[in-house]
Amino acid sequence: MASPNQYRLLCLENPLLDIQAVGDEAILKKYGLKANDAILAEEKHQGIFEDLLNNYDAKLIAGGAAQNTARGAQYLLPPNSVVYLGGVGDDKYAAILQDAVKQAGLRVEYRVDPKEKTGRCGVVITGHNRSMCTELGAANHYDLDHLKSPEVWALAENAEVYYVGGYHFTVCPPAIMELAKLAAANNKPFILSLSAPFIPQFFKDPLDASAPYWDYVIGNETEAAAYAESHGLGITDIKEIAKALANLPKVNTQRKRVAIITQGTDPTIVAIQGEDEVREYQVHEIAKEQINDTNGAGDAFAGGLTAGIVEGRSLAESINMGQWLARLSIQELGPSYPFPKQAYKPTQ
Repeated sequence: MASPNQYRLLCLENPLLDIQAVGDEAILKKYGLKANDAILAEEKHQGIFEDLLNNYDAKLIAGGAAQNTARGAQYLLPPNSVVYLGGVGDDKYAAILQDAVKQAGLRVEYRVDPKEKTGRCGVVITGHNRSMCTELGAANHYDLDHLKSPEVWALAENAEVYYVGGYHFTVCPPAIMELAKLAAANNKPFILSLSAPFIPQFFKDPLDASAPYWDYVIGNETEAAAYAESHGLGITDIKEIAKALANLPKVNTQRKRVAIITQGTDPTIVAIQGEDEVREYQVHEIAKEQINDTNGAGDAFAGGLTAGIVEGRSLAESINMGQWLARLSIQELGPSYPFPKQAYKPTQ
């Protein structure tokens, strides 16, 4: 059983093992991939995972957007601060994933599916492009029974902050709603990432059902624009979209909703429920030659931000923590963080 000051942050989404390697045009052509794209694996792509492992210098990373965020938050928080939920198979990929998260100090409570393979994402890097080919596998079979099992639900009740990645709307919306209602009933922050433009476009109903429970909603400019279009807001200005998100009806009125929209190297936009002023937070510059890989930068930002929320820091400092961690991440290969660990230092 977790002690009250342990596992303060609980995260839920789809765990994947990222198999990432520098490739070439030959492997892209072999599997019919585009240089800068993200697709779900079809039958013709099945060989890519073993191909990358056996024939390229592949790096194995505990992936999936919210798992990247969970690792990022744990990077900044004291040991035993973060627990992550999702579905995996009973196979070698799950074992590799377990080892990877153990090294990151992240506790995971996976639903193990004996019939499905662990989700994998083959990432082929060519220059500054990356082609991602994803097979959700067992992650697509997470269910409410796992969340409500005694040990896992005890962790949920013990947690002080909840983070859910939007990709999970394609898997198990009831689990999202259970966590959202638990957060609201106990006045604990519930953080939701929009994750991708297709979530507000094609999973609008479950997304909207969760909206009254959002204390924080995070997205980038493309996701915000997709939300505005799919909901017929009739606006394209990012600041106005942020205000619209912030001012949606809310269940827990003890907390004002905060809507946060990142824009790459452009300022981060923040709107707070009931406030006319929309805040801007400048992104700290980094030399182009220091940038290794921007894959996972948004997940890293969410990890730093969430760590700040867990620690009760101000909104401004929490955003600064997010930008600081994203800055570290883009200097690594893949959605990774440098080791030995670097201590957070506020930047001006």
